[in-house]
Amino acid sequence: MVKVLSYEDGIAAVYGGAILGGGGGGLLEEGLKLVDEIFAAGVPQLLDIEELNHEDLVACVAMVGAPSEANQYISNEQLCWSYRNMNAYTDNRLKGIITNENGAITTINGWLQSVLLNVPVVDAPCNGRAHPTGIMGSLNLHELKDYKSAQFYAGGKNDFAICGFVEGDLQNTAKTARNASILAGGLVGVTRNPVTIGYLKEHGAPNAISEAIELGYCFQNGQTSEEKLENVMRQLNGIHIVSGLVTDYKLIKENGFDVGKLTVEDFHLTFWNEYMTLSKEGNIQSKFPDLIMTFDVDKMIPVPSASIKEGMRVAVIQVDQRNLNLSTTMKNKALLQEVEEVIGTVL
Repeated sequence: MVKVLSYEDGIAAVYGGAILGGGGGGLLEEGLKLVDEIFAAGVPQLLDIEELNHEDLVACVAMVGAPSEANQYISNEQLCWSYRNMNAYTDNRLKGIITNENGAITTINGWLQSVLLNVPVVDAPCNGRAHPTGIMGSLNLHELKDYKSAQFYAGGKNDFAICGFVEGDLQNTAKTARNASILAGGLVGVTRNPVTIGYLKEHGAPNAISEAIELGYCFQNGQTSEEKLENVMRQLNGIHIVSGLVTDYKLIKENGFDVGKLTVEDFHLTFWNEYMTLSKEGNIQSKFPDLIMTFDVDKMIPVPSASIKEGMRVAVIQVDQRNLNLSTTMKNKALLQEVEEVIGTVL
């Protein structure tokens, strides 16, 4: 079934996506701005994966870069360029668009292209939560013998404008797109890795866009800060860990990522775009891909790691990975090795 999405669905998708972003997945304000742009252009379509055949092809669209970079820019023309070129690469066999993950921006990745190109968004992202590396949103394709990744990317403006195509080893192509985002001023739009519906059902996160929209409505339906948080906990079967002031907040930009840490009361969090660990007195109590997320208590909005400020009053929640709609990549221990090196903690 094809669902014609409403503006209210878009707002709910941003809030629900921001929560499922787990500290990454884009900035809330940018997601809300993008909703306005999408529905000013037209009405996006969300397609149930069951409506497609096993051998039908879809391609993933993603925004790659560091959420905190000030010079990031992607035009509608650049977004459409990457998808059109990928469709030509597949001999015009693409039946729809999928996004790489859930996040304030990433949940609605592809919605603008859906309007501009009259192509449906398939309700089956590569992952039901946000993740730091491109390969984590690549459906374990890197484990397929002789698989070659194909990625078209574009972004930046004026002297930062860049576009290109890369094909080869999935790890190398993902790193190439990440490097391109740095050259573009912080962000590129990517269309990548066409897959069959059969493969996507097995390795992706079917229905995760609908789940983000439902979560967003649950959050918005709360009349007070306490009700909003309770609604989220009930929907996700999560735990409210602590509320308090942020101290010892540190963020550095490293190779296109936001890397840092913060403290709330006697709990310590690390992040690599997304929150990676939650610990107390040196003991890790939760780790990626568990969902760890922060909320601005005074504004009662989900706040990602890059938007945290020293002295901000936040609530910290945790959701066990078993309660999330996750890709098979989130069970792949080999993909966590790079995280360990960056955060300095064995996950």
